[in-house]
Amino acid sequence: MTFTHAANLSDLVEDEPLAVRLGDEQIALYRLDGEVYAAHNVCTHQFALLSDGYMEDGCIECPLHQGKFDIKTGAAMCAPVTQSIRVYPVKVEGDRIMIDL
Repeated sequence: MTFTHAANLSDLVEDEPLAVRLGDEQIALYRLDGEVYAAHNVCTHQFALLSDGYMEDGCIECPLHQGKFDIKTGAAMCAPVTQSIRVYPVKVEGDRIMIDL
C-alpha cells in the first residue's frame, strides 16, 4: 500500500464532508464517530459532488437526486443510485490523514 497525504485532521469537522483532490481523483473525507473515512466524491448516478451533500445516519446524501451511500462501505443505499462508490483505506498519522489510492 502507498499512502498519500490528503488533508490534516484539524481540517476535518465531525459530520461535515471535506472535498480534496489527489492528482485526478476527487475524494471526499468524512469524520464519523471520531473515525476518518475516504470515498470517491462523485455520485455514480449523475455527476454531483457528494461533499456538497448531507451526512446523516452514517450515509452521505447526494445533493442532486438524494441517493444515499454508506460512508464506511460506499454501498448504494437507495434509489436512484444503484452502483456503489469506491472507498479508500485511511490511516491517521498525528494530524495527517493518509489515503491509499
